[in-house]
Amino acid sequence: MLIREAKLAGTPEQFAQLDAAIRTAQCVHNRCLRYWRDNAGVSKNDLQKFCAVLAKDAEQPWMGLLNSQARQAAAERTWQSIQSFYRRCKEGAKHKGYPKFKKHSRSVEYKTSGWKLSDDGMSITFTDGFKAGQLELWLDGSARQLILSSKINRVRVVRRADGYYAQFCLDVERQEAGVYSGNVIGLDLGLKYFTKDSNGAEVACPKFFRKGEKRLRRAQRRLSKRFKKGAKPQSKNYHKQRQRMGKVHLKIQRQRKSWAIEQARRVMVSNDIVVYEDLRVPNLVRSRHLAKSIHDAGWTQFTHWLGYYGKLWRKVVVAVNPAYTSQDCSGCGYRVQKSLSTRTHDCPHCGLTICRDQNAALNILKRGLEVVGAEWNNGTAGHAETGSQEQTTGEISTSAEVGQPTSVSAVAEPVRTSREAV
Repeated sequence: MLIREAKLAGTPEQFAQLDAAIRTAQCVHNRCLRYWRDNAGVSKNDLQKFCAVLAKDAEQPWMGLLNSQARQAAAERTWQSIQSFYRRCKEGAKHKGYPKFKKHSRSVEYKTSGWKLSDDGMSITFTDGFKAGQLELWLDGSARQLILSSKINRVRVVRRADGYYAQFCLDVERQEAGVYSGNVIGLDLGLKYFTKDSNGAEVACPKFFRKGEKRLRRAQRRLSKRFKKGAKPQSKNYHKQRQRMGKVHLKIQRQRKSWAIEQARRVMVSNDIVVYEDLRVPNLVRSRHLAKSIHDAGWTQFTHWLGYYGKLWRKVVVAVNPAYTSQDCSGCGYRVQKSLSTRTHDCPHCGLTICRDQNAALNILKRGLEVVGAEWNNGTAGHAETGSQEQTTGEISTSAEVGQPTSVSAVAEPVRTSREAV
């Protein structure tokens, strides 16, 4: 499945109708969740039937204006959160993630009805009871042709700070031939360096949030000055400034995503086996001194795209347990205790002196090669064999050969629209 995105162009009245559809889908989600909480033994099929009851609710007649399949899609999202809660309970997870009511929804999803794409792919018309009408689609020509030539499973309308977007879920499996070089690499993720590999090559951390923090602070001050306590609704100038502040956040978000895609693609093009440390980011951000920098680094997004390109080009991507990778010597295995401020690994046992991050990257590479069954000869090339599919305790393989997570298959590269400012 591929996702292609187009920006919607229309009038303020049309966007107001799309907002109404988004709020209705949010209400359907909340009503379905309430129905599940108040009744024992509710199944997915029961939620689907409940959607038909909501359409005939006399107290909320606007519920029937939303397309029937859009109501079902909202109920399916509710059931997914319920199912995830059940799964975590069975696994004995510490945080069960009890389903919550939505307060600020930003999307509505249509299946095969409620919308109609023009023959030339230049516009889309929403035909449900809200009657948003015909809106133009801004996207590049190759994406437009792909949408026209593919089966569209769903259309999702998403509201962002800079406008409204239509996401087309296409029934297409992306296939590309990979270029194999026989190289293997281990990656250590950090804050001083975004990545440092087992060869000693380093990539500086871009720190997009830190660089944009001045603009964001200024926008937040202006928003605070326009806020009037007790005023409902707030002034138009307040909402205009709120949108400006949202665009600053959106730009930082897009910069970080573009960087993650660029770096992941670069790494996967050059190597056949990529091993990285499986960091538990939610645990790391508990430190109030490093939380902002860790969030700004975007490690999770980077590793997510590593897995995507690994599956696309049928290359091996392995996440290993990072425990003691910085302490253990990559030459002899002797454990050298060191603080976070110590940036050089100096082994008293074998005399190896090396950068702390490169030492960790070498240890990460060793563990990853043990997972895939390749031999280790203290080098970084020539390990093409990946015969074994066995995994060790605490190590996770995201290889395309060993078992790629299903969530990755629905991720696609973003297509920049012709008028999108990043």
